[in-house]
Amino acid sequence: MQTENFYHVDVFAHAPLSGNGLCVFLDTENWSDERMQSLTQEMRQFESIFLSGISSSGARARIFTVEEELPFAGHPVLGAAAILHRTQAAASDYAQWTLQLSQKAIQVESWKHKDYFVCQMNQGRPRIDAPISLERLLPILHRMNLRPEDVRQDLAAQVVSTGLDYLILPVHSHALEKTTICGLDLETELLELGAKFVFVLDVEHREIRTWDNLGKVEDIATGSAAGPAAAYYHMHGLSGVNDVVQFHQGRFLGRPSRLDTLINPLGEVLVSGQVWPVSKGILEM
Repeated sequence: MQTENFYHVDVFAHAPLSGNGLCVFLDTENWSDERMQSLTQEMRQFESIFLSGISSSGARARIFTVEEELPFAGHPVLGAAAILHRTQAAASDYAQWTLQLSQKAIQVESWKHKDYFVCQMNQGRPRIDAPISLERLLPILHRMNLRPEDVRQDLAAQVVSTGLDYLILPVHSHALEKTTICGLDLETELLELGAKFVFVLDVEHREIRTWDNLGKVEDIATGSAAGPAAAYYHMHGLSGVNDVVQFHQGRFLGRPSRLDTLINPLGEVLVSGQVWPVSKGILEM
């Protein structure tokens, strides 16, 4: 009998068909980049993750968006850990995993519940760059349909990374709804500031919005952004060590998602969420 070699799960969810969808592919040794890219485009999820060298302790992993391979992304790591728990440690209520990505290894813990898993990844110590002046932000604001008065003046925009370099734009609550990405050169402008992506952060309500750099797809729940957001809160005295800070995302897409974060005593960023199964299958090609 053929065994399932891909799983569809929802991450940062509260039930199936909520949170951020993900496809997890197993036993992908010797798969070409082109195949993984094409399968990600076929599944039409924001990202897919491909596991190889699977063992009782973890796996190697590659992550693709519909446009490119990423060195790190949050919800694919959590979804992969849930599937490793399901397929490699089904009899255990708790497990630990190491996912070896292209540039670093991520430690993940997973807990099995009746219908879902809770997974928590350690994103390590964040890198926090210097504050960015409003003048330097103006090209970014223009490409995101924002004005200087939409940006919080009491908090600095900064690039923060726990694996992906994000420009954090702290905005007033009213600015979330009107934010859109305009034009084709946002990525070039972000590179000038040392960032790969950008997200707007409603600091008061702990809500995030982020997109691909062409503005074609808004992300539902971005674990790689939640880590920098947690670091940002801690750095600005908005949270303390071991305080659980819950971020929200996906409201504008009708898929409200919850991302739980904390900074541990070592200064490492932990990001967790629920992972719910949706389907599993066998590739016929």
